[in-house]
Amino acid sequence: IDPAVLAPHVPCGTELECWNGAALVSLVGFQFRDTRVLGLWLPGHRNFPEVNLRFYVRRRVDNGWRRAVVFIKELAPRRLVAWTARRCFGENYVTVPMQCRVHDDHERRAVEYHWRHQGRAYRLAVTGQGPRHLAADGSEEEFVIEHYWAYTRLGAGRTMQYRVDHPRWWLRTAAGASFEGDAAAIYGDAFAEALSAPPASAFLAEGSEVSVMRGSR
Repeated sequence: IDPAVLAPHVPCGTELECWNGAALVSLVGFQFRDTRVLGLWLPGHRNFPEVNLRFYVRRRVDNGWRRAVVFIKELAPRRLVAWTARRCFGENYVTVPMQCRVHDDHERRAVEYHWRHQGRAYRLAVTGQGPRHLAADGSEEEFVIEHYWAYTRLGAGRTMQYRVDHPRWWLRTAAGASFEGDAAAIYGDAFAEALSAPPASAFLAEGSEVSVMRGSR
């Protein structure tokens, strides 16, 4: 994506991080399983899908660079999830009806996310194949997946930061990936060109237990 599109979204105290000189934006689908808040299960909120649009920044700290993600918009089907994320982390969460479908045939795994927004239908899909592997050091996969911090613009020079802990994820190479829908209507005109083009890369991650820490300003 054109770095100028991302510049207004870079939180104060961070700078845009590029991969070999290219600014990247990612559409990521997740399945939340056995979700807890402060150790507690919330009725109807243990298992649900989410799709987010994100890009990558870094922040200079005492021991070097802290690599992080910034979310443009996050979509989830649970109103309480969206409310909590907006209230506690300042994230741009939107509640939409959403479903996730997984198809396995031993050699391949196909995952599809379907949702609707303002009367429009959307679909994010990827098919993973081959043996699972860890992202190689210095690879594009590592650049995209190995981030353990997130930053959020709060306005007036204020930034929220929080840590996300999880082990390294096993990956499968994508045999195919696609996004269908009116990108401008849901993400804005500035992102339409990048999201309407075929993806530069794609992969399927198995996921793991994840802990989201309390945020700080």
